[in-house]
Amino acid sequence: MTDPAASARDTGRKKRPVTLRPMAPIVPPVNVSGRALMVVIAIMSFLCAVTLGAVTMVQEKAEAWQGDVSREITIQIKPDDGLDMEAALTEVRNIVLAVPGALSAEIVDRASTARLLEPWLGEGFDMDELPVPRLVIVTIDEAAPPDFAAMRQTLADAIPTATLDDHRAWSGRLISMARITVFIGVGILALILATTMLTVIFATRGAMAGNRHIVEVLHFVGAETSFIASQFQKRFLLIGLKGAAFGGGVAAVAFLLLGAWQNNTMATALNDQATALFGRFTLSGAGYFGIVGIVILISAMTALTTRLTVIRTIREIDRQRADPSSAEID
Repeated sequence: MTDPAASARDTGRKKRPVTLRPMAPIVPPVNVSGRALMVVIAIMSFLCAVTLGAVTMVQEKAEAWQGDVSREITIQIKPDDGLDMEAALTEVRNIVLAVPGALSAEIVDRASTARLLEPWLGEGFDMDELPVPRLVIVTIDEAAPPDFAAMRQTLADAIPTATLDDHRAWSGRLISMARITVFIGVGILALILATTMLTVIFATRGAMAGNRHIVEVLHFVGAETSFIASQFQKRFLLIGLKGAAFGGGVAAVAFLLLGAWQNNTMATALNDQATALFGRFTLSGAGYFGIVGIVILISAMTALTTRLTVIRTIREIDRQRADPSSAEID
């Protein structure tokens, strides 16, 4: 005869749901050494991204300078006794537009001229009290430029104080300087990338040293070398991806903020001068794609270094087991 109480207890035990505890990861979560590696990767990624962005901007500005120099010439008219400056500017513009190869001519008005001089003379100065030259900016046809010698002679006959500057005297120096700057920037970027690679290699090896016992246990229980290496590679790939993405993201945000700051402070004459010389500090799409490439490169480098380090560790374990007297300390 069965006991009703015992039967009820058995029934309760049968109906109780069975909960499976999640399997713990083979490689432990990020520890102190892993966090340190992530910080190192983030810092080096930030430096690489900033350098790449700066080199990209310099290259783009150099190309823009070269294009502007080859497309424009400047005519300067110095004030003289009895010279009607406004009439002289209009006459110069008409003379230039009649020359084949000149596409357009723009007179720099008084307000723009005063704005160009504000960084040196301050605000509110009277242009009539100073012998301030006036400018005419001429856009020329690059494929069929005008005859500069004939244009100079025509301007000299009409207005003796007018001088033409075709920028050829210093355009070569400007282009050479820009190319040297880009070359130096590329060299600096290469050095930072090399430093990043070495830093990631040593930091990854240091982080792996703290997990050597896990490699030993997995190897002793018969796990394949490729399996152990893949487990650590996935873990450290995630660490490298997080660190590189954070560093690259901060650099990208810094470039965006720099461009927004410059757009919001364009009302000063000093910023006008900086914009005229260097252009806007905005990063193009190629620069942002380059930052993404740096993030991928550093993440892949971290994963590859981890895999090679695990394989090397397993080989050292096998060598020590085969001959304990030949143990080496790396």
